[in-house]
Amino acid sequence: MAFLMALVLVILLASDKGSTSLFVDFYKESCSVVEEIVKHNVDVALLKDPRMAASLLHLHFHDCFVKGCDSSILLDTHRHVVSEKQAGPNLNTVRGFDVIEKIKVIIEEACQQTVSCIDILALASHYAVELVVIQLENQGA
Repeated sequence: MAFLMALVLVILLASDKGSTSLFVDFYKESCSVVEEIVKHNVDVALLKDPRMAASLLHLHFHDCFVKGCDSSILLDTHRHVVSEKQAGPNLNTVRGFDVIEKIKVIIEEACQQTVSCIDILALASHYAVELVVIQLENQGA
């Protein structure tokens, strides 16, 4: 548990590269349903596969590990440029793309061209960890 919390802290620190414009409820006015959509879909994904929580956190970590958190890991290979998604270290080891893609589609229907992919990925990993912590607390762990 301590390792998981430390990993989350590292990711959060890596994602804030001196930005002073980050704040809670950023999408409150422009897309008030974003957090509800992400949390619901992460919850559904975890019910189907409890290991998806670790997978979403791992996906976010791998995105942030290469030149910062920019959601570039979600990009597909284009022509002769191999994407991070298909790069050797990530190929067949990083998963959860389908969960993020589903969330992106639903959010895009609700709030066109408003929510960034990195915010979706960050929120998904946040809620995945939060839901696991709640589950562990309910089990008395």
